[in-house]
Amino acid sequence: MLKLEIVTPERRVVDAEVDSVTVPTASGEVGILPNHASLISALKPGILEYNIRGVGTRLAVSVGFVEVNSNKVAVLADTAESADEIDAQAARSARDDAEKAIAAAGTPSAEDAERFREQLDAASARLQLAVGK
Repeated sequence: MLKLEIVTPERRVVDAEVDSVTVPTASGEVGILPNHASLISALKPGILEYNIRGVGTRLAVSVGFVEVNSNKVAVLADTAESADEIDAQAARSARDDAEKAIAAAGTPSAEDAERFREQLDAASARLQLAVGK
């Protein structure tokens, strides 16, 4: 078993014993099982999934960090939301706004391009989770 903690600035979202966790990191999705090697990575916007006794739970997460050490997974994210917490229409509007901002930016600086991509990825993950609920 793994001890999973997911925390945002506003609240502790998850504090549970889980069988596995899949997190979206800057270098791709990482699957974490018991006795996983120690790891620290940037979290990118996407869908985080954890399983307890074969039942999967999915959350839309934004930027942050994940740390794995001694069968403990700590996720620190700006936001983490379940499908029930997401307004699909608001997520769709946020995604559309992010796409418009990218198109209007022309050739943005690397920093602005990364910020726009994170906004689009976060809105897309929220919409994907909300529509699939």
